[in-house]
Amino acid sequence: MGGRPRTKIPRGPTGVVVLTDRRVARGALVDVVAGAVGGGVRWVVLREKDLPRAERLALAVELRAILAEAGGTLVVAGPDPLDGDAVHLPAAGPYPPPAVGLVGRSCHDTAELARLTTEHYATLSPVYETRTKPGYGPPLHPDGLRELIAVSPVPVLALGGIETTAQVTACVEAGATGVAVLGAMMRADDPRETATTLGRAFEEAATRVARPHPADTDGGPHATGRRPTVPTEGSSLTARSGHGRPQPQPQPPSAAAFTATTGEDK
Repeated sequence: MGGRPRTKIPRGPTGVVVLTDRRVARGALVDVVAGAVGGGVRWVVLREKDLPRAERLALAVELRAILAEAGGTLVVAGPDPLDGDAVHLPAAGPYPPPAVGLVGRSCHDTAELARLTTEHYATLSPVYETRTKPGYGPPLHPDGLRELIAVSPVPVLALGGIETTAQVTACVEAGATGVAVLGAMMRADDPRETATTLGRAFEEAATRVARPHPADTDGGPHATGRRPTVPTEGSSLTARSGHGRPQPQPQPPSAAAFTATTGEDK
């Protein structure tokens, strides 16, 4: 598993991405999200798929208003964008993806990554054991995450059990363009502080990963130039805007395949 992971320029979620779950949130979900956004979060995935559509739509309107003030984006889990333009789909479908501005897909192994077509990004999970879904896995850990990112045609968010700054750093070093967190934010005593702490860890790790290695700049026979940086600012995509689709990156012929047991989608 040697060699540096390929760094893709993300055209979708990056940084700390919050997944919602009102059932484990310490406070009202709207307040938790507002705190996270106040701490720097610019991407939120609305789950709450058990709610009737009317209630879920009303919640989406509230969360979009919070994110809009910070230039952030609400992504809706499932094929219905709830009057928005960004969705995150489970590995099971639908195929092909709906024609909306931004599409993400939950993936767990090489087979699911190979089915991606017009999606803009994917999540890979679980990276670590997760309290939200005990027994979900087995966990990829950073090495397994790195292997899957190496063969992914789209940028990847690391998902599952990410709660500490060390875990955030390890995921970025493995090549993730963002980290998706649920329990760490929903259960936080202070979502704003948690978002700030995890966001700072992401930015510091992304900056280190983006720095050129000596072999890239010394003019030697293996010099390849500066690797692309990983943006850490919020996306300019609004929840109703269009979004350019990324072109698949060429795969290195030596990239190893890694297969993880498929679990339930987050």
